[in-house]
Amino acid sequence: RLREQLASTAQHEPFIGKSDIVVEILRMVERVAPLNSTVLITGESGTGKEIIARMLHVRSERHSARFIAVNCGAIAENIIESELFGHVKGAFTGAIRDKDGLFKTADGGTLFLDEISTVPLNLQVKLLRAIEEKDFMPVGATRPISVDARIVAASNRDLAMEVEAGNFREDLYYRLNVIGINIPPLRERREDIPLLAEHFLRKFSAELKKNVRTMDKKVLELFMAYNWKGNVRELENSIERAVIVCDGDILLPTHLSQNF
Repeated sequence: RLREQLASTAQHEPFIGKSDIVVEILRMVERVAPLNSTVLITGESGTGKEIIARMLHVRSERHSARFIAVNCGAIAENIIESELFGHVKGAFTGAIRDKDGLFKTADGGTLFLDEISTVPLNLQVKLLRAIEEKDFMPVGATRPISVDARIVAASNRDLAMEVEAGNFREDLYYRLNVIGINIPPLRERREDIPLLAEHFLRKFSAELKKNVRTMDKKVLELFMAYNWKGNVRELENSIERAVIVCDGDILLPTHLSQNF
């Protein structure tokens, strides 16, 4: 267990919290990490979906292979098929050489498909086949490529509602949602805020070579009362900014942005 924790901490941010829901999420991670089943992680932006995905990878037998993270929403619709599945030379204008896609790059490891709801409908059929059959056809190819990558997907949208709206294939949704992990927003687990704040304070004090050792009681009161629409990511950014402007060893309300 100690080796697992050290490996996890060395490769990515830990998932911090003491609330009942966080304890249950971490138990679920330990339970399903050794499996090859697909996992669907849901939650608002900034809640830590990629952290959970990386934990699943680090605690699996695939930990020595690659963890490939791709934000599907950040890839233009006209190139996402090539990015995921690769292409052969001459498949389209500009394809001057063969290119491996992210599925092949993740062979033996874990492929994390973030913002999966943004994948175009016409590509979802190919994605479903790649997950089910573990093979796919690169753009312009005549022979399929076999891969063995565990698929972990994430979405900040309710995919069941996306299915009802006709924006997401039902069969792909059920294939992805073999194991579901939902991360609640930070405002619904406020008891985790002090631990997270302390962690980020230590982190940025060290990274920025500051001597900020603690925070004023009023700062924590403001954090506990705040709505945190950006969730853990917003808390992290807020503390980084505060540490930057802090000249002493105590974080004060005056170091916070005007949002508070």
